[in-house]
Amino acid sequence: HLFPRKPSKCCASRAFAGRLRFCTFLMANHLSWLACGAAIGAASAGVVAYVLRRPRRPRKRVFVSGCFDLLHSGHVAFFKEAAQLGDLYVSVGNDACITQLKKKPMFPEAERVYMVSSIRWVHHAFVAEGMGHDQAADLDKVSPDIYFVNEDGDKPIKRQQSAERGIEYIVAAREPDAGLDVRSSTSI
Repeated sequence: HLFPRKPSKCCASRAFAGRLRFCTFLMANHLSWLACGAAIGAASAGVVAYVLRRPRRPRKRVFVSGCFDLLHSGHVAFFKEAAQLGDLYVSVGNDACITQLKKKPMFPEAERVYMVSSIRWVHHAFVAEGMGHDQAADLDKVSPDIYFVNEDGDKPIKRQQSAERGIEYIVAAREPDAGLDVRSSTSI
């Protein structure tokens, strides 16, 4: 696969906390600061060793697709909601596809990928290979666990391609973040 699964970050605070308690014990019993420093050094080495040997559970891959030409708060809320389910991979429609579906894009595909990539909820964004709503090539490339769409993006071909690959298909309601209006660039 083009996007190999990355191990998720883990926390080794319990191992560090145990070493820190030992250091506190040394200090409470008036043992030398040198011994305490050695305990902290051992704690750091112990934390590193723990992190390296601890089995990591991979996060799910969540796939979304769209034009994202006029990026707005609705897109950001959509990304935020999708990212709650796992690492978010965004397929940004190529220029030819956007022209075919709507009209010539205001921003070229490279710039749209740049803007989408800058959103903190997005793990990785790339230019879509397919045309229309056909996402087969990108689904095969990313190999997601979930295909996340909103009500406007729910299409029979997306459902079919997800089912053929055993990908969970989730349709979300278009919900703005608190205090924001519903936004859609589809009608523009």
